[in-house]
Amino acid sequence: MALARLLFAVAALYGALAAAPARAAPAVEKLEFVTAAGIKAVEVEVARTVKEREYGLMNRKEMAKNHGMLFLFGAEEPVAMWMKNTYIPLDMIFVSHEGRISGIARDAVPLSETIIPSGAPAYAVIELNGGAAREMGLAVGDRVRHPSFAPK
Repeated sequence: MALARLLFAVAALYGALAAAPARAAPAVEKLEFVTAAGIKAVEVEVARTVKEREYGLMNRKEMAKNHGMLFLFGAEEPVAMWMKNTYIPLDMIFVSHEGRISGIARDAVPLSETIIPSGAPAYAVIELNGGAAREMGLAVGDRVRHPSFAPK
């Protein structure tokens, strides 16, 4: 009898988990990089909440070209990222509150738990497919256009 109740409880829990809605993806918005080679536009998912920032691009096996994720921290301070449970090689673009690139970490290694520091204080981080920063010609000092940044 106890075994039957346990099996029923496990089956009910499994059913509830299977019926739970999938994690909603953050909103997708347009973002532009103003580079020496011109304007480069990408579509980014925007991670505004702690939960969205913690989850980021984890557990994804691919990301479309010219797509990425914008992590907004709400304050300009040193930040650190890592690649735990992230299967896609990424470039990490560190951005000031004014919308200037303050640092670039290229080709972060998938699944690595190595800490990737911003160096300078950052208000946001943009993650792109590995190699995208080089392909677009991104450089420290380039402007990033998105409503989240307050240009001077």
